Amino acid sequence: MKRKANNISSQVKESVRFIRSKVSIRPRIAIILGSGLGDFADTVVNKKTFETSRIPHYPQSNVEGHSGKLIFGKLSHVSVLAFQGRIHFYETGNLESVLYPIRLAHGLGIKTLIVTNAAGAVNRQFNPGDLMLITDQINLTFENPLRHLRLPIANLQLYDVKLQKLILQVAKENKIDLKQGVYCGIKGPSYETAAEIEMIRRIGGDAVGMSTVNEVSLAVALGMRVAGISVITNLSTGITTEKLSHLDVTEVATRVRKVFANLMSRVIEKIT
Repeated sequence: MKRKANNISSQVKESVRFIRSKVSIRPRIAIILGSGLGDFADTVVNKKTFETSRIPHYPQSNVEGHSGKLIFGKLSHVSVLAFQGRIHFYETGNLESVLYPIRLAHGLGIKTLIVTNAAGAVNRQFNPGDLMLITDQINLTFENPLRHLRLPIANLQLYDVKLQKLILQVAKENKIDLKQGVYCGIKGPSYETAAEIEMIRRIGGDAVGMSTVNEVSLAVALGMRVAGISVITNLSTGITTEKLSHLDVTEVATRVRKVFANLMSRVIEKIT
């Protein structure tokens, strides 16, 4: 296991060296853009774009709505890195592919991470098109993202309280209806049964998706401040009788992109 950890570390260092040889921007904040949210990267100015296929060792995504680009640039005079798309566990069955962007962000010296995703509503008060501030998470992937860290990690507040307060304040100032709730992550790629959704509701979940939880756990363990936003793209099985599809997810996420972009841009300009 130690040999594998060293190998991952050397791969990340090679990726970092490649990027730094091509771009002078030193981002302070990284944002991972979930399904249908990649257009937010178009708001970045003075940008330098990398196809992930060009970056040594970087894993590739084949899911619609995840274009596979790293975009360096400025938002409101803040240096940022936008991950346009992410890798899901169900694509490769390899947790390290999911975690690689986090390791890369850490290797680039990034201290603040904003994660976003498309999620199904478990909370019956939510509707498609709602934005939800993630206050905590439930990891039902049953994977351990901290297995290669050398020291035990204490239980931590995963989602930074100060960042949560900032995001809520920005939403209020801009009259954006921002829900709050607990995100539950599963492996996928199948959507949940009605019984599984009821289980998630009973254990405290408000929204469910196929990403985020392992990325966040590792980011916090590596010392990053993390905030999270879910775009509620559908009602989960058992709440609705309609058949779910990934196309519906990306369509709803695309529909709310202006509100999402407004919130994210104003939050990033106020992060200190």
